[in-house]
This record gives sequence, structure tokens and C-alpha cells, in this order.
Amino acid sequence: MNIGLPKEIKVKENRVALTPGGVGTLVRRGHTVTVEHGAGVGSGIADAEYVAAGAVMGTAAEAWAAQMVVKVKEPIEREYGYLRNDLLLFTYLHLAADRALTEALLKAGTTAIAYETVQVEDGSLPLLMPMSEVAGRLSVQAGAYHLQKPVGGRGVLLGGVPGVQAGHVVIVGGGVVGTNAAKMAMGLGAKVTVLDVSHRRLTYLDDVFFGKLTTMMSSEANIRALLPETDLLVGAVLIPGAKAPHLVTRDMLPLMQEGSVIVDVAVDQGGCVETIHATTHDDPTYLVDGVIHYGVANMPGAVPRTSTFALTNQTLPYALLLADHGLGALSRNKALSLGLNTHAGQLTYQGVADALGMDYVETQAVLA
Repeated sequence: MNIGLPKEIKVKENRVALTPGGVGTLVRRGHTVTVEHGAGVGSGIADAEYVAAGAVMGTAAEAWAAQMVVKVKEPIEREYGYLRNDLLLFTYLHLAADRALTEALLKAGTTAIAYETVQVEDGSLPLLMPMSEVAGRLSVQAGAYHLQKPVGGRGVLLGGVPGVQAGHVVIVGGGVVGTNAAKMAMGLGAKVTVLDVSHRRLTYLDDVFFGKLTTMMSSEANIRALLPETDLLVGAVLIPGAKAPHLVTRDMLPLMQEGSVIVDVAVDQGGCVETIHATTHDDPTYLVDGVIHYGVANMPGAVPRTSTFALTNQTLPYALLLADHGLGALSRNKALSLGLNTHAGQLTYQGVADALGMDYVETQAVLA
């Protein structure tokens, strides 16, 4: 199979979907990999490293002309013209929050497999996990920075100092993002509270953190009670492939202190804070009722070297399956079949359909 690796063009997106090692593995399996010139530069990977791995270097159009295109982020409007009905696209999509891209994929008839909905039997999301780990850790770094007075924050040091209480980090959602946010916040010495709807998950977090963080059931009453003392709120809610629910609503914001910070990692799925909208690394924050909102939708793009290698570790086995077997890989691997979002002009993922009010068909019916 001919596989294309285009350069990411989203604002300040410096990740790349395959490392030279990944390219080399595909080439040794008999596949051709066309890499756009400069695709890896943002991650510290020179074109010469891809050439040494056996890649063919080309233009964006040449990379997109491949049978399968492997990316990191969803295509943006400037890339819609590359979509076509004989293209297999393997990337993050987050369609539940992006009607325009969904309609473009359907109109083009593109077969699109979303990293974030590939799901194994235990319910975990192996291709979302590495970036969730990165984003969870970055959320606290970003929040700590924006709490500083020179950039508009309350002037709170999350770790405090002897004789002065630490800042309070409230994390809504105890999954991979929330767990990694808690690790970073506790490492800084902050007071940490995690809310989740799963008692089993809260028990797990209490055990692994040796009772050093506070766990609470996620409810409107508990969130309202915590907001007046929250310095940094991290939104870490995920419903696979679907739009995130608004757990922090517009009318709750006045409960928060002026200069406190919200970092909503769920923003690429619509956000779990009603007042959040997607921002970029160039202009990451805005104010609502005096509360700083950080809504960068590609947070791991800030640390592309780490993110690129972490992502390729997980995506490469699935990319190999698709390269070796094409769409037949979906019948060989149930987890991968759950990643199918669009095919032949039809929507194949219920969570996206529900979020956008569109019809969908079952994956097996479409492939048959």
C-alpha cells in the first residue's frame, strides 16, 4: 500500500503521525511511504531521517494522493479538497464537535478511522491514551502559569509555601486525563480534589494516591460547593466519540474567584464547561466573568517531540494492520472496527450521529 504522511498545518501543531522508525517498519513490510517535506521538523525529525528509513519525500499533494493518509489532527478546511472516495484516512477526528468536517468527509465518500474511537474490550481507548496522558499533565502546567498575576491570574502558587496554604486544583473526571492531572498537581504540592461518577474509579484513585487526594462523586451540588475555593479547574470528562456534557454551566461561573483558571481538556469534544470554546497556542485564553478560560484543542502539540513518539508507539500496530489488509483489517480487529466513523458517504459512529442529529448505519452493514 502507498501511505502518505503530510505535514500538520493546524496552528502551532508540530506533531507528526509517524516517526522514522515507524516508516522503516512499514517499508520493510513492502509498503511505500510518501512523506511531505518538513513534516517532522516540528518534532525535531529531519527529512534525512525519513529518507534513511526508506521514505519517498514529496509535496503535500503527493502525500495526500496516497491510498492511506496517516495524520495527527483532523483535516482543516484548507485540506478538505484532498478528501476523496478512495482515500483511507487514519487520524484524530473528534467529529462530534465538528459538523463541517463530518459533512466534508461524507460528501467526499472518504473512509475515515478515528484514533479516539478505537476501543479495546476493557473499554479503554489505546490511541487516545498517550495524548490524554500528555494533555492531563500539561493542563496543570498551563493552569499554574495562567494563575500568575502578570498574565491575569489570581497570583496563586499552586504548591504554596510553608505557612501559606497551597492552591486548590479541582479535576472533573477521573480517567486518564484526570489521573495525570492529579499526578502533576500533587507533584507541585497543590490540594487536589477529583470528581467522577464512578465509585469504582474513585476507590481506585484513593488507593493509588494513598488517600492523599480528595475524591468526591460528581454532581451539580458538589461542583457548586467546590467552585468558590477552586483556583484551577481541569475539565477531564470523556464519552468516547460523543460530545462532552456541560457539567460546569454558565450560571456557575460567578461562584469562582476572579483570576481563577479553567483548563478544559475536553474542548475538542465540545468541552464539559459550557463557556469554553476552542483556542490556539497563539491565543490560548479568554475571560468570562473574570475567570480565565484555556481551551487549546491540541495541547500535546506544545510538546511535539514527546507527543509524536508516544503517539506512534500506540498507532503503529493499527497502521500496520490497515496497510497490510486495507479495510479487511476491520474484520480482523474489533477495536479497529470501532474506529470507523465514515465510509462511502455514510456515518458509522452513533456517538457522532447523536451529537450532530444525523443518521448513521452500523459498521458491519456498511462494510457488507
